Amino acid sequence: MNPLFQYWYFHLPNLALAAVMYTLMGRLLLSLFVPPDWKNYIWRAFVRITDPAVKITRFVTPQVLPHVVVLVFAFLWVMVLRIALFALFASIGLLPTVSG
Repeated sequence: MNPLFQYWYFHLPNLALAAVMYTLMGRLLLSLFVPPDWKNYIWRAFVRITDPAVKITRFVTPQVLPHVVVLVFAFLWVMVLRIALFALFASIGLLPTVSG
């Protein structure tokens, strides 16, 4: 059986968090070069995908921080969530195993 399907309960949330995390990194890097209201479809997709994480981070961070710093903290919080997911599955013994 394919390990991706066998351990779907781990891989699906991990891949979703990874997608958000790397999209946040892309948004952060692009925000250094483009205006926040840019109409490009790739930029709009980055904003739409990452806005929930940015809004949650903005809620818990001080309002005086610039938006770029909030993006950095959102990236870090999503990375912490991925590590916590790994630790949770490791602690309950449901982490995917390496076959070989």
